[in-house]
Amino acid sequence: MIREDDAPPTAQDTLSARDKGLPDRAVGLSTREFVATGPRLDEFWTPLIALDDAAMTANIATMASWCAERGFDLMPHGKTTMAPALWKRQTDAGALGITLATMGQVRTGRDLGLSSIMLANAAVDPRSLAWLAGQLADPGFRFVSWADSVATVEAMERGLRQAGAPRPVDVCVELGAAGGRTGVRSPEEAVAVAERIAASPVLRLAGVSGYEGSLGHDRSPAALAAVTAYLRAQLELHTALAPLYDDGELYVTAGGSAYFDLVADVWEDAARDQRTHFTLRSGAYIVHDDGFYRGISPFDEGATAPGSPRFVNAMHGYARVVSTPEPGLALVDGGKRDFPYDEGLPIPRAWRLDASEPWRPLEGHVSAMNDQHSYLRTGQPLPIGAVVRLGLSHPCTAFDKWRILPEVESAESDLVVDLVRTWF
Repeated sequence: MIREDDAPPTAQDTLSARDKGLPDRAVGLSTREFVATGPRLDEFWTPLIALDDAAMTANIATMASWCAERGFDLMPHGKTTMAPALWKRQTDAGALGITLATMGQVRTGRDLGLSSIMLANAAVDPRSLAWLAGQLADPGFRFVSWADSVATVEAMERGLRQAGAPRPVDVCVELGAAGGRTGVRSPEEAVAVAERIAASPVLRLAGVSGYEGSLGHDRSPAALAAVTAYLRAQLELHTALAPLYDDGELYVTAGGSAYFDLVADVWEDAARDQRTHFTLRSGAYIVHDDGFYRGISPFDEGATAPGSPRFVNAMHGYARVVSTPEPGLALVDGGKRDFPYDEGLPIPRAWRLDASEPWRPLEGHVSAMNDQHSYLRTGQPLPIGAVVRLGLSHPCTAFDKWRILPEVESAESDLVVDLVRTWF
C-alpha cells in the first residue's frame, strides 16, 4: 500500500534547526541516526506534542479487528495526520487504502507511495484532473472520488477527456442531508447524478458516499436519530442504483470518528454483500484525544460497557511555565501555533520540574490562548521552568502544526522510539 521510506528523497529526512522542538544535538542527523542514540523526551524543547507508540498500536489493532469482525473495509482519513509512517501502520493492519480530502493531498500521497486512495471530495480542477489522468496509467492505482451534481460530473468529464485519461475514474454519488455539508439533498437528484455518471465514457459509477459527522456534534438523541436516518437513506440509495451498476467493485462509504458504531448498526445486514466494499473512513482513532473524541467516540477508554473495544489517548502536549504574573495564573510557552484549540482548549493533566521527578497531578484549566502562550488557571503554585503535560482535543488540528513529532515508547516511558514526519 505504501513504500517503506516515509520521507523521500533521503536528504529531506535530515534533521535541522528548522524542525521545532528537536534537541540541538539532533541537527544534521537523519531520523534513524538520532533515534539510534536513545533520546529522551526531556531533551526536546518546549512547546511540544508527543505521540504514544503503545497506545497507537493498540488503537490500530482495535479498529482493524472490529472492522474485520463485521466485514467492513477501512480507508482511514489520512488528512488527520498526513504522516505516511502512520498510514503505513494502518494499511499494514489491513486497511484497504487511505482517504484524503483534496487533490493536493492525493498528489502528496501518491508521491509518498500510496497505491489506494479515496478522495472524500469532488475533483473538478482541470490541472489536477490532468495529473490524475497520468496517474491512471498505473493499473495498480486504486482511486475513487465523489460527485454531488451533474455539473461536477461535467467538469470531471472535460478535464479527463482533454487529458486523455487511459481508463475511467470510479465515482461515488455523494448523498447529503439538509443542514449537512456537501452531497445531493434528495434521492431523485442522486439518481440523476448517478445516471449521468453511468453514461459517461470517462467515469464509472462506483457506489454511494457521504459524511454523517456534520449532522451531529454530540451523542444526544436528536443527533443519533439524524445520523441513523441519513445512513438508512444512503443504503436505500445504493439499492435504488443497482440497475445502473456494472460488474466492477462497488463502495458504500461513511463513518467518521464519532458515529461509526451507528454506521455498523445500519450496515449490519447489507455488509453481507461480498461485491460491495462497505468502507469506514474514521481517521482520528489512531491517536484518539483527550477532549472532543473522548466525549463522543463510542470506543473512548472511559466507556463503561465491560469487554467493549477501547481507544486510548495517544497524543500529549508539553509546555513550560514562563511567567506567574499573579496568584492562580501561570503562562506557559505553547499556544495556538502549537496546540489545537478549535474543539476545546488544552487540559492540564500533570506537571514536573525536571525529568528526575515523577509527574504530579495538576488541577486547573486553560482559560485562553494566544499565538505562543496559554493561560493556565490553577490553585497549585507552579515554579518558573516547570513542564506541564496537557491533554489535547482534535488530532486533525494538532498534527498540522508540526513537521516532526517525537513518538515515545509508551505513556510510562520517556524513551523516544521514532520521529513522525508530517506532509501538510
